[in-house]
Amino acid sequence: MTRSNRIAVVILLALSASAALAQSDAQKSFSQLKSLAGSWEGKSSDGKPVLVSYRETAGGSAIMSEILGDHSMVTMFNLDGGNKLLMTHYCTVGNQPRMQASVSPDGRTITFDYVGATNLSSPDAGHMQKMVLTMVDENHHTEEWTFADHGKELKQVFDLRRKI
Repeated sequence: MTRSNRIAVVILLALSASAALAQSDAQKSFSQLKSLAGSWEGKSSDGKPVLVSYRETAGGSAIMSEILGDHSMVTMFNLDGGNKLLMTHYCTVGNQPRMQASVSPDGRTITFDYVGATNLSSPDAGHMQKMVLTMVDENHHTEEWTFADHGKELKQVFDLRRKI
């Protein structure tokens, strides 16, 4: 093997190792969600108090978010194949919308868009359509939930701070 071939092989190996170590946007966002572990409190857009908890489960392969209160709901986040971040929302209306994430260029906003649902009586029946999570800082984030029902949308924003 010539010297130039050896150099090319070394460069190729270095590039391959760098690519293997690089995290996808989905993996980075999943790590951000893991950093939310704990209790959060704040207000909804209509001024009502809201409590939300985040925790890792299933050996770190899933994150559970629970909106606590009169209308408790659970949302599960997981990676699919390392390059897709998915969520399933277990709603008080009895259906389970599934959404896939996209990430803003700065990595601070994760937008989950509807891809399907279980227990949905018809495509236009009431269900969560979108959730936008924005990381303000390590102790402050917002969640904007969009509920779609027969062509109408209702938005609710939670402004949450880490409960210490």
